[in-house]
Amino acid sequence: MNSAKERIEELRRQLNYHNHKYYVEDHPEIEDYEYDRMLRDLETLEAEHPELVTPDSPTQRVGGAADALFSPVTHPVPMESLQDVFSGDELLDFDRRVRETVESPRYVVEPKIDGLSVSLEYENGVLVRGSTRGDGVTGEDVTANLRTIRSIPLRLTRPLAFLEVRGEVYMPRDSFEKLVERQEINEEKPFKNPRNAAAGSLRQKDSAVTASRGLDIFLFNIQRVEGETPTGHAQSLELMKELGLKIIPFYRVFSDMGDVLAEIDRIGALRGSLPFEIDGAVVKVDDFEQRRRLGSTSKFPKWAAAFKYPPEEKETVLLDVEVNVGRTGTLTPIGIFEPVTLAGTTVSRATLHNEDFIEEKQLRIGDTVMLRKSGDIIPEVVEVTRHANDAKPFQMPKECPSCGAPVFREEGEAAIRCDNPECPAQRLRHLVHFASRDAMDIDGLGPAVLEQLMANGLVKSPPDLYRLKAEDVAQIERMGEKSAANLLAAIEKTKQNDLYRLIFALGIRHIGQKAAKLLAQHFKRMDALFDATEEEIAEIDGYGSVMAQSVVAFFALPQTKHLIAELKECGLNMEDLSVMADTRLEGQTFVLTGTLPTLTRAQAGKMIEEHGGRVSGSVSKRTTYVLAGEDAGSKLAKAQKLEIPVIDEGQFLEMLSR
Repeated sequence: MNSAKERIEELRRQLNYHNHKYYVEDHPEIEDYEYDRMLRDLETLEAEHPELVTPDSPTQRVGGAADALFSPVTHPVPMESLQDVFSGDELLDFDRRVRETVESPRYVVEPKIDGLSVSLEYENGVLVRGSTRGDGVTGEDVTANLRTIRSIPLRLTRPLAFLEVRGEVYMPRDSFEKLVERQEINEEKPFKNPRNAAAGSLRQKDSAVTASRGLDIFLFNIQRVEGETPTGHAQSLELMKELGLKIIPFYRVFSDMGDVLAEIDRIGALRGSLPFEIDGAVVKVDDFEQRRRLGSTSKFPKWAAAFKYPPEEKETVLLDVEVNVGRTGTLTPIGIFEPVTLAGTTVSRATLHNEDFIEEKQLRIGDTVMLRKSGDIIPEVVEVTRHANDAKPFQMPKECPSCGAPVFREEGEAAIRCDNPECPAQRLRHLVHFASRDAMDIDGLGPAVLEQLMANGLVKSPPDLYRLKAEDVAQIERMGEKSAANLLAAIEKTKQNDLYRLIFALGIRHIGQKAAKLLAQHFKRMDALFDATEEEIAEIDGYGSVMAQSVVAFFALPQTKHLIAELKECGLNMEDLSVMADTRLEGQTFVLTGTLPTLTRAQAGKMIEEHGGRVSGSVSKRTTYVLAGEDAGSKLAKAQKLEIPVIDEGQFLEMLSR
């Protein structure tokens, strides 16, 4: 036991050291492979000796699901917001007010990170709680999610009795770009900016999702401390750094307000080149005793101000408009401009969003327009300042620029789309969806592997997956013979999938997994779907005219017929395999909510369908029963309001045993 304990402690020490070097100091000393191997050794030892697992172990960074509703946390020291100033004159007024109360103040100037303000609490050097700012007095407990951020130490370099620090969780620009790309592939609505992305990522119920988002943090305030008595802000920053915390970058201390203004200009000039987003610079009185004397208003501390940078705008000329076809089939017009420098980078392209945006702005090729960077990240057109002589408004194409298929715009939507399943521009998105868990469920075939297969010319469409050869896949980076064999076995296994999985995998607009299941159960064979009419499909309980139109339009495409023929030739199952045990639940609609004691929702849903019932995602007057477990939310409340019977797992199983 002693040798295992010693080895565990040594592995933790090394992993914490290298974690700090990589995520805080940005100076790794070992390769990722060596780090991962040590982490795996620690996981193995802790599995063998669970009594030795501690909360601050590097293996404990990603937990399970967080509470459905985050617990409230009261901040003993309020997490105050700062008063904004927008000009040098306003900042000089701030300095004048400070000097009316204290003599010879020194100011700390630091960048204002655009993220989500949080608090971290350490007891005896160990992280015990992390919370959001909330309204400044009451926040939310997000400890499990904050623990996933690698730059947050789970244990300080020395065990202070108590320490509470404040910082800003942010999403680096490169993490934001990768996240938006994944969201577009998965047909999810992308976040507008890194700040919203950071906030949304930190409030996930599953901390594993937070861990995948690449969040980071800068710490900038000591809220409470026992065992140390820093007398000023700069000193407290150095103390935090000494304790292993990642502090705000390139802060400086000045006595002269002219130097403060020069430093704000210097930070502003760096905005476009930083790997994280800032929206201003913060000016704080350094001395804590002077801060105490200055005090606070009902809203802001009187000893600090936040200088907000205005969005930089410049005129340029719209030279041309290109139309890109995205991974979801959406046609997006892209403006090509005379290059201008905005927020430190050269801009020559910007999205024009959609047809409505072009009409609203009355954009014409040759126009002079005002450009700016939204959130210092995304270039956008603010307005047309001068129309070019004799220029005509740009018109969106009637055919897909990538494949030539007709495009369409549904009523009530701004987007123009191409619905061709074989459109080259949509290949990666189609393949990612085709292989996803709810569709064909091809284990080990994620976006990264698919991108490599496409880059090596091995895959262009779903049928190509079933023609892959092990020797070709093995040549791909990080694959090898064993991984290639495992992947091909996983692909081969999906040939026996039920028909509904294939229907969902085709990516028919408006058709989710449940709707695909209804189609398979109703028509039984893939061939029957090619002959199905809109009226026949609309008669299916759970379908409407829009969904029926979408199905008929999809199966009318010659490209769909070609795709299905190829998949059939590859040996994929084309028939409904569902077996109904009996029809005792026929005509009954169930809504599942909360966590059941022994069944997952998927298991309960399958049992309902096997006995002739239907599972719905929303409560309505047509709902027969709501099957509720622990932590049931709004669906339970709505069922009670509509007086719909609510049953638990025991009552449900009793129904099936009669």
